[in-house]
Amino acid sequence: MGMTREFFNSGISIPVTVIKIEKGRIIDIYTKEKNGYSAVKLGFIKQKNSKLTNQMKGFFAKKNTEPKKIIKEYRVEKTDEYKTGSEIGLEILKDVKFIDVRSKTIGKGFAGVMKKYNFGGLRASHGVSVSHRSHGSTGQNQDPGKVFKGKKMAGHMGSKFRTLLNLEVIRSDIDNGLIYIKGSIPGSKNSTVYLRKSKKIFSRKTSKEKFAQTSETVKANSNKDTQKKEAIKKTENKQVKKEEPKKK
Repeated sequence: MGMTREFFNSGISIPVTVIKIEKGRIIDIYTKEKNGYSAVKLGFIKQKNSKLTNQMKGFFAKKNTEPKKIIKEYRVEKTDEYKTGSEIGLEILKDVKFIDVRSKTIGKGFAGVMKKYNFGGLRASHGVSVSHRSHGSTGQNQDPGKVFKGKKMAGHMGSKFRTLLNLEVIRSDIDNGLIYIKGSIPGSKNSTVYLRKSKKIFSRKTSKEKFAQTSETVKANSNKDTQKKEAIKKTENKQVKKEEPKKK
């Protein structure tokens, strides 16, 4: 949906990306006895009947469910917990602190090597003609006499699926189906995003835990400062009393 910022009690703000979670309806369940593996088939986002092919119309009619735009299959260890027709939403990521995000990057069209691979370009002085932003030589002479595979050259940039690992979940709003993820993610607004629990095992503190410690240290330091000020005032008052002359 876009980006915003999330404030903590200590006054620190964190840039977050807001993602709207679509509820997935269980269309089909695969078991090891019937299919050889256990999985759940989910459908996301409503789709008009007029936009379906005849094959998909028959598929949804057979399953007795409303048409869905995106159909995904997920491997599951136990299928007893799921029933066809029920919906799965944000509650499945309720206590998850870190997730992996997969989405399609913004397409940049045909791009040169300076934009695509951060090349330095050729000399912008005399004798280079109008090829300042070109990539230079691509191959060799007679031996080996070819351009090796994987050579960085101008071409299509962006519009590829990319996965960002171990992104932090700052907050999740189950009532409105919104999840707030720290930092930016691939893709533009209104693009489809796939979330999953982070696969890597690691130990890292969340932002709430970090900033809770900082706020506690700030409070402790402020208490120490106030105690010091009070002690200084007491000593000054004692000195003033000693210096006052006795009345005759």
